[in-house]
Amino acid sequence: MKIKLLLITAITLFCANQIFSQEDLLDELNAQVKEPPQQVQETFKSTRVINSHSVERMKQGQLDFRINHRFGQINDGAYNLWGLDNALVSWDFGYGITDWVMAGFRRSSQNKMYDGSLKFSIIRQTTGSKTIPVSVSYYTNLGIFTLKQNEDNFPFKHRLSYVHQILVARKFNEHISLQVMPIFVHRNLVNYDEDNNIYAVGVGGRYKFHRRVALTFEYFWCSQTASNSLYYNPLSVGVDIETGGHVFQLFLTNSRSMEESSFISQTMGSWLDGGIYFGFNISRVFAVATPKEK
Repeated sequence: MKIKLLLITAITLFCANQIFSQEDLLDELNAQVKEPPQQVQETFKSTRVINSHSVERMKQGQLDFRINHRFGQINDGAYNLWGLDNALVSWDFGYGITDWVMAGFRRSSQNKMYDGSLKFSIIRQTTGSKTIPVSVSYYTNLGIFTLKQNEDNFPFKHRLSYVHQILVARKFNEHISLQVMPIFVHRNLVNYDEDNNIYAVGVGGRYKFHRRVALTFEYFWCSQTASNSLYYNPLSVGVDIETGGHVFQLFLTNSRSMEESSFISQTMGSWLDGGIYFGFNISRVFAVATPKEK
């Protein structure tokens, strides 16, 4: 009887030991299994911060149709309805060729400008087992102004401008996103006291304080403003409002121009003197094509 009791006790202890060993092994395996990497979504809600591009791009097969409006200076007074009697407009299209490449086309009433662009997502911010702290995109643009000139033999090359921009952004949490934006602008034709090449660096941000509403801002320091007192560094502040399928951006800015080659190089309004413009962007996204299943 004692022998049977000893055997039962030994078997019980052995089984318990095996159970605990299996649990320890499962705990060890679970510790080694990490959360798969997840791309951070909606660092900014739109492909623009305000005037400048954001790191966001259209997904494959999606088309972003934008109408951009800039009114006159607020200090024009009541006769011009504080600038609302005067307006510039641009029509802007951005299409996702792939999930990493977006092509754009825009036509602006100012200088009757046409421009085409490409934006590449180089790095996407991720969390999980593979953490990448920032998103990085590259934006390039070729602009052509078609406003008639008095000279009959005005060279076509004088109408061209080029833009190259790096966009580096981080979404810190569900409320705060920041972006740094170094940019290079080259214009083939400039005034005698201006530079063909302009270097600038900007910072933009977004603070989402409501499920569908966010505050935005952007500011650029430009090399031209350091040598030419006619121009100012562009500063814009606004609010993004999300509705079903639309994003409305309402803002105040000292730059009336909408193209990178213009608002970086030709911002003539001063916040201190009331040279401020009210503007808005309306964005509507359409699903044009269904991506092929991989």
